[in-house]
Amino acid sequence: MGKSLKWGWLTAALVCAGSAMAAGKSGKVDAAQIGANIDTAFDVSASPTLQRWQAGGTVVLGVREAAVPMSYAIGANEKFVGYHMELCERVVHAIAPRAQLKYMVLTPQNTMPLINNGTADFNCASMTNNLTRQKQVAFGLTTYVSEVRMAVRADSDITSFKQLQGRNVGAITGTTAVQILRKYASDNDLNFKTLMSKDQFESFLLLESGRVDAFVLDDNMLAGVIGQSKNPKGYKIVGEVIGAEPIAIQFSKNDPQIKKAVDGAILQMIRSGELHKLYNKWFMQPIPPKNVNLNLPMGEVLKKQLAAPNDIPLEQFVLPQ
Repeated sequence: MGKSLKWGWLTAALVCAGSAMAAGKSGKVDAAQIGANIDTAFDVSASPTLQRWQAGGTVVLGVREAAVPMSYAIGANEKFVGYHMELCERVVHAIAPRAQLKYMVLTPQNTMPLINNGTADFNCASMTNNLTRQKQVAFGLTTYVSEVRMAVRADSDITSFKQLQGRNVGAITGTTAVQILRKYASDNDLNFKTLMSKDQFESFLLLESGRVDAFVLDDNMLAGVIGQSKNPKGYKIVGEVIGAEPIAIQFSKNDPQIKKAVDGAILQMIRSGELHKLYNKWFMQPIPPKNVNLNLPMGEVLKKQLAAPNDIPLEQFVLPQ
């Protein structure tokens, strides 16, 4: 391999470091200095996997079938699309332009084992970066932050979680959102009845039927289920952010060169504005198959995250004040 392939992002890192020094003198922030402290200098010769990919080998991308708008299937041929799906594809093409892409449907239960044993190379779906999972897989830089909020009917007067006093609230069994909601209720002396469901579609039916006044979950999942409903304009996402979780793509932790290459590709997308455009494409414009606009502007937490990229796990993640 040529030095340009081995050390492509090393030059970029040095340029960023110089830009950071210049910015410090001028007081202006240059996009090039974003993530300048992150090591993205990868050596292809030290990674048989990267060599295979760059030679035109197959990269297996783990996908979901119904995680709108992050990773989902459309059409009879099951074309996989979504915000994280497209991000994954762009990352692979950036580090291995000649690689062949193959798609494999994963479940929350088998994702980490299949990434860990090499059956799948990446998980392109939405998964929280936490310390337990880091024992099995590696995470790229955070590319989404799920914010725990609530969906209500469009004509509802609810705008804050404190207005849930005495109401009926829908939630999904076993989710982090339930734990966050219960802690918030305890901290704020709120009493409401919680109706538990097995998934987002069952909880949304409770909201549609009027059995609950609000449905609490991660904002991207709320936006997805609203977008797939019979009347997307009949619902809205409201409430302050009561919890947030860093989301990132995953891959093998056994090859540090892959981690550097992936982070380098993501950093380039952040610096160029490409990642922000990708977000707008999937959250602020009509998306398939119903051409519904989820209308979920980028949250302040994610904006601040992209301005100072990192791969901090959930246990160390702090909501910006």
